[in-house]
Amino acid sequence: MKLYSDLPARRTAQVLADVGVVGWVYLWVRVGQRVHETTLTLAEPGRRLEAAGTGFRGRMTDAGNSVDGLPLLDDRVAAPFRSAAGIGDDFASAGRDLVGAVERLATLLGLVVALAPILLVVATWLLLRWRFARRATAAQRFVDAAPDLDLFALRAMANQPMTRLARICDDPAGAWRRGEPDVVRALAVLELRESGLRPPPLSPPA
Repeated sequence: MKLYSDLPARRTAQVLADVGVVGWVYLWVRVGQRVHETTLTLAEPGRRLEAAGTGFRGRMTDAGNSVDGLPLLDDRVAAPFRSAAGIGDDFASAGRDLVGAVERLATLLGLVVALAPILLVVATWLLLRWRFARRATAAQRFVDAAPDLDLFALRAMANQPMTRLARICDDPAGAWRRGEPDVVRALAVLELRESGLRPPPLSPPA
């Protein structure tokens, strides 16, 4: 599998793109973490409510225990305190529910904020890199020596814009049919560059 171009300028651009994608992912992970941390601050009222409810329950329970068993009163004085302690449990439970809801919201927001731009860019990058690697790997199998250039010259006449072909020769098809080596090589180079490949070295003169 050929991952990078043979051409220095394009290979540099590919490496910079890879580094840029890594930096992009890191940036949005940090943004997602920041959103998560900021959203978690909304849970502070829930924590205070839970703490207040727990404290109230503890005080009512202690008060009930302190008057429990007084002579002649049996459990009649302690019962209201213990009943009030249940209200503290309700407040504490409500506080825990609020904290849990905010934590779930913080996680969801952090993931959405981070993953949306990450997936968009990474999916595009992977598609482009896969297409290049597939094309370059396939093309590399067919270019080993100068005679192989004939195939790429033919592909260039089928795929390349007319303006590029005209810059090489006024009659590229005729020159290809006549087997003119300079024109064939120039046409092949156009197509090989699209695949990120260098042409094979020139054959030494006989």
